[in-house]
Amino acid sequence: MVKKTIDINCDVGEGVGNEQELFPMISSCNIACGGHAGSRESIRHCLELAKQFNVKVGAHPSYPDKENFGRISIDISQNDLIKTIESQMQQFEAVREQMDIKLHHIKPHGALYNDIAKNETLATTFLKGIEAYKRGTVLYVPYASVIHKLAIKNGFTVLVEAFADRNYNNDLSLVSRKENKALITKGDEVLTHLLRMHNEMMVKTITGDKIEIEANTFCIHGDTPSALQILMYITKHLPQHNLQLKS
Repeated sequence: MVKKTIDINCDVGEGVGNEQELFPMISSCNIACGGHAGSRESIRHCLELAKQFNVKVGAHPSYPDKENFGRISIDISQNDLIKTIESQMQQFEAVREQMDIKLHHIKPHGALYNDIAKNETLATTFLKGIEAYKRGTVLYVPYASVIHKLAIKNGFTVLVEAFADRNYNNDLSLVSRKENKALITKGDEVLTHLLRMHNEMMVKTITGDKIEIEANTFCIHGDTPSALQILMYITKHLPQHNLQLKS
């Protein structure tokens, strides 16, 4: 029987320093490019690993807020948001082009990702910030979100993302990291969560309800303390479910 493929992505270059261990177990990566974390050196390091392990490369721009790791919404003008997104992408691209590696996708980070999922003005502004990359580059977006609909309307190619290591609310927003059950940290529980979304196109929310969801790619956060253990468990058990990492 031919195995089905699944794309597992990981946020990297965020100062944790575990990329060498993570890259063999993922198929796409989202590299911090200076907004919430990251430098030219960390970008280069992650790109080298992506090349070594044949992992698809993505840029991971955010609000310009290293103090809060880009995980708090900030008051920023539309013009300044466009400028910072363009600046982060330019820094990323300068390194990437030197190394002659293809840019596969863009995935916004943290609070910016959550905000453009529900705020049309912010979503429109973000799309203006990445307008130069519309052709030939994929945008990772959450299912049925404002940015999902606007991106398609404006001619962007999208892949719908779900989070294998995060719990969901009934409106498909992520449970706040301030809550105890925001993160799923055990490999077996992450795999169950992932398989339900992949196979059944349903997510079991924090209240125990099952809500429809779709996803083409699944995220494991690289800064989750148990990220390595989670990925090791998933890698070991995916073949038992007729799945393998997408090449």
